[in-house]
Amino acid sequence: MRKPYRIATVLLFLYSMATPASAQDITLAPCPDRPNCVSSKAVDDQHAVAPLSYTGNPQAAWNTLKSIVAKQPRTRVIQEDGRYLQAECRSLVFRFVDDLEFLLDTEASYIQVRSAARTGYSDFGVNRRRVERIRRAFRQALSGQAH
Repeated sequence: MRKPYRIATVLLFLYSMATPASAQDITLAPCPDRPNCVSSKAVDDQHAVAPLSYTGNPQAAWNTLKSIVAKQPRTRVIQEDGRYLQAECRSLVFRFVDDLEFLLDTEASYIQVRSAARTGYSDFGVNRRRVERIRRAFRQALSGQAH
């Protein structure tokens, strides 16, 4: 009686591994307990940053963001699937890698954002400044499209 249960459990596990995650399953990782990360999903002041907001066509906003990220210095897009974008940003001198992520939320007209250092304790505000620089470029580009 125990063998069919085990077989079903193994088959269910194998099926779940082979089935790709749906777009609804994608989420941004939480920030670690270090001051080297900012996220629009964070609720504490140390890590919290506002999501990017837009009005109008979500795909146009997403395409605008992709263009802005592609133009960032020392930044390489790793993954983009129409709703989620992941990039790596390297520091100029020591070549440290930061992870930059965006997640399109069409229902709320937001693009969630997370920027975090992979190593170290403090980033001296680099990730927050990066997100705010992208936010300014995003707002400017969207206001230019409205005219």
